[in-house]
Amino acid sequence: QVQLVESGGGLVQAGGSLRLSCAASGRTFSSYNMGWFRQAPGKEREFVAAINWSGGNTYYGDSVEGRFTISRDNAKNTVYLQMNSLEPEDPAVYYCAAAARSLLNGAYYHPRTYDYWGQGTQVTVSS
Repeated sequence: QVQLVESGGGLVQAGGSLRLSCAASGRTFSSYNMGWFRQAPGKEREFVAAINWSGGNTYYGDSVEGRFTISRDNAKNTVYLQMNSLEPEDPAVYYCAAAARSLLNGAYYHPRTYDYWGQGTQVTVSS
């Protein structure tokens, strides 16, 4: 069992930056692959970024590549999402998720790959 708690959301101006954190409980965090998804009102949950258990492989959604960076600190049981150059299209509730399954072959993209989810943190961008 893994419990995930996101933090760091808030209001930022377009072009600004935020860093989201996701703290995980449990001693097995380093064995999980981690992902970030987002969901805006009336839209489906969208893949944002993922990172494998060691941090050696990262994956990004097309809309955020080059602007967002995912990282993890296994000693702190935490995964981060650094969001730069935020755009009016980025506002949503951002969720982190943990996957025991492999992220290979595009599996990172699908919410069903992930076993545990946080409650989400709201990101708002003002223009």
